[in-house]
Parts: sequence; C-alpha cells; structure tokens
Amino acid sequence: MRELPPTAMLRAFEVATRHPTFTAAAEELFITQSAVSHQLKNLEEIWGVQLFQRGKTLSLTPAGAALAPIVREFFSNLETTLADLREQKGRVRLRVNTTYSFALKWLLPRLPGLTRQHPEILVTLESTDDAITFSRQDSDVAIRFGHGNYPALHSEFMFREQLFPVASPALLQRFGTPQEPAELLRYPLLMRDGADLVPKWEIWFKQVGLTLDALQESVRFADTNMTLEAALLGQGVALARSGHVEKELRDGSLVRLFSVAFSSPAAYYFVCPQGIESQPHIVDFRRWLLAESRQAQQDYQ
Repeated sequence: MRELPPTAMLRAFEVATRHPTFTAAAEELFITQSAVSHQLKNLEEIWGVQLFQRGKTLSLTPAGAALAPIVREFFSNLETTLADLREQKGRVRLRVNTTYSFALKWLLPRLPGLTRQHPEILVTLESTDDAITFSRQDSDVAIRFGHGNYPALHSEFMFREQLFPVASPALLQRFGTPQEPAELLRYPLLMRDGADLVPKWEIWFKQVGLTLDALQESVRFADTNMTLEAALLGQGVALARSGHVEKELRDGSLVRLFSVAFSSPAAYYFVCPQGIESQPHIVDFRRWLLAESRQAQQDYQ
C-alpha cells in the first residue's frame, strides 16, 4: 500500500491511456497539459516504471499496458459501486442464491410482487447448482432443491412439485395425443442428464405401473432449461417439474400429458446461516416467499 499513489495521478494515467496526447487528456480532465505530464512523471517515479513512450503521440510501454486495465477496472468498479449505493439509499440489499432454472422459471416472475409489498428490499439474484455453505459470505440466503438435510443452517420447507410429461402441440399433431402412458414408448423421450435429484423417466414409468429394461434415447441434455427448450421446439416429450412449466402450460406452448399424481421426491427449502433469519428484511422476504410457496403447493395438487 506504500506504493499506492494519489487518486488524481491514477485518474490522469487512466485518461491518458485513452488519448493520443497529453493535451487531449488534459482537455478531458479540465487541467493543463503540463499538470497531466507532471502527474504522470510523478506516478512513474512512485512505481519505478516507465508508463508511456513519449513522442508526437503517446503509446503505452509494456508496463503501462499491463497496468492500464487494472487502473481502468478500479475506476469502473468505484463508479458502479457508488451508483449502486446511491440507488440503495433507504433500501437494503438481499443476495438470494438459487439454481438458474428455478430463478428463471419460478422466482423471477414473482419478484415484482415482492417489490410491490416491500420496495425497501433490493434483491440480487445469484445462481449456482453447487451446494452453498455460506462460508465465503457470498450470499445472504438461498433456495435449495433437496431433502431438507442442511446441518448448521436455518432451513424451512417451501413446496414440493409434481412430475409429469409435457409436449408441444406441434409434436402431438405429428404423433397424436397418447391415451395411455405405455404409448409414450413410441414417442421421442427427452432425457435430462444429472444427479440423483433429476427426474428420471424410469421412475415415472414405474409410478404408472410400467417396468422397463431400458429406454431408447438419442440426446441427453445438460440442464432443465435445455430439456424444456427441446420440448418447446417439438423435439420430444419432457418429464417436467410443475414449477418450471407454469407459463408454458398457461399459454399452451406445452401440454401436460396424463393426470397421474406423482410428487417429486425432493422439495424446495429456504436456507440461511443460523441467526440471520430474524433480521427484519429477511423476515419480510421469508414471509413473502413462504406465502408464494403455499399458493404454489395448492396449485400443484
């Protein structure tokens, strides 16, 4: 930190990297050309490196080229953070971590309701499929899909989805609408690759009384959104979780096949570090989230 120069010198350097002459840089900074030249000379002395090749036009030395993006990022981050802080005045930020598919399909469409009820809460959505431990304090709270085993964390049950096949109207027009689950075996079935929590066709067929040796498949998809997109494009029948196809079922772009009741073995849970669940803004978020979850659970019955 002893080699950290005054901000004015850093600003002069950042501006000078974007101009062909010190005179042009001085015009942007509203100071004289000699003041810019003096600040940059002092900066080079502090750092012990030459930053510019001086001539008719300026060019960065290798040292200057290495330092320029670091200094530019510093000012960019500073301006962004200050703007963010001004926006947050009178508001409290809440960092919510969940899976990308759940954030996109279930949480994001409901967030305007939270804003209407609690305009003081400024939500930042972060997504990852990895288990969150809060060890790095990178999020305040999380929504996780699992079996409720979250030791050393505060956790609350949210809701459990239903599993059912879905297909696009275009696919059903080509193949016809199946009347019995066994008929699905002549349809292209879209497979989702992944861990044990991922819905599997073999389990659904067992639920409806069909035991299969193996299913024919052509493509496995890496995530839920990709699988549903393939279903929307008419490439096959997907085994969907109810919370991920609400919009598509409403607008008719996907059709639910059969009314077989099959609850997902895993469910959604609100989790956070022990103790912070009683903070006022987290209490408000939890109440809103659990109210939305109760309504979803009723809708999925």
